[in-house]
Amino acid sequence: MPEWALLLANRGRVVMTKSELIIRLTDKNPHLFQRDIERIVSTVLEEISMALSRGDRVELRGFGAFSVKNRGSRVGRNPRTGETVFVTQKSVPFFKAGKDLRVRLNTP
Repeated sequence: MPEWALLLANRGRVVMTKSELIIRLTDKNPHLFQRDIERIVSTVLEEISMALSRGDRVELRGFGAFSVKNRGSRVGRNPRTGETVFVTQKSVPFFKAGKDLRVRLNTP
């Protein structure tokens, strides 16, 4: 897909996919095989997912922290019909950027 189509599909934002991350890491580390980098990236993401599913917090110093927030049950409203509906309790992933990342994002 051309880059302009990706920008349109993502409302003008540039998005990096997992495969693009692997390609970038492969380009920056030519001494490593792509299959090894794929395994590393997949393992890191899987470990973060497993920790969150256990309710643990994952902190990557300078980057940020992943945690789980629990949203209680509530009464909501169907926007199409206006009917009230019961929304059950659920857990959602949460990311808080670290100081170094915030500084990097806000430096011109």
